Amino acid sequence: MTPATLAAAALVAAATTISSPAASAATQAEPPAHVRQHVSDARLAGTGRLTWFGFHVYDAALFVPPGFDLARAAEQPFVLELTYARRLDGKGIAEASRDEIARLGFGSEAQRARWHEQMAALFPAVERGRRLAGANLPGHGARFYFDGQFIGAIDDPDFARAFFAIWFDERTRAPQLRESLVKGAAPTRSAGI
Repeated sequence: MTPATLAAAALVAAATTISSPAASAATQAEPPAHVRQHVSDARLAGTGRLTWFGFHVYDAALFVPPGFDLARAAEQPFVLELTYARRLDGKGIAEASRDEIARLGFGSEAQRARWHEQMAALFPAVERGRRLAGANLPGHGARFYFDGQFIGAIDDPDFARAFFAIWFDERTRAPQLRESLVKGAAPTRSAGI
C-alpha cells in the first residue's frame, strides 16, 4: 500500500475511538501556542484516534473557545490537531481531502480544483509523532501549522467550512471520531458546518 493510498483511506475510513497516551497528555497540558493564538481561553473539547483496518493512523484533538457551538462551528474559531502515527504523503492527504469535500457536496468543481492545488502545495509529508493542525478563522479561511510552526493559509471561508466538514459534518465517514472530538463541546446540537 502506497502512502498516498493510506492517506486517502485514512480520511474516508470508519474511525475507531480509543484512549491514547497522546490524547491523555493533551487533556492535562496547556494548549499549544498556535492554538492559543487563534482561540481565546482555548480548552480541549475532545480527542480521538483514527484507525483503518487496525492500523493506527492518527490521534486527533479539538481545541475550542468557551461556549463553542458545533451547530455554528464555521462561525467560531477552533483548532483541529492531528498527531500522526505513520508516514503519509502530503499530496495524498490533499487528494483525499479533495475527494471527501466532493463526497460531502461542498464547493463547485472549479473551487475543489483550486482548493486541491492549494492543499497539495501546503501539506507536508508526515511521519510518526509529527503534528499537523488546522485553525478555523471565521470569515477568513484556515491557517495550518506543522509541529506548531505556521506553514500557510488558505484564505477562503468556503474552503474552511468544506475542509473541516471532513471531520465535523454529520455525514463524516468517521462518526465515532467526530463524536469523541466534540463530546466536550457545548451546547450539543446537530452540526451546521
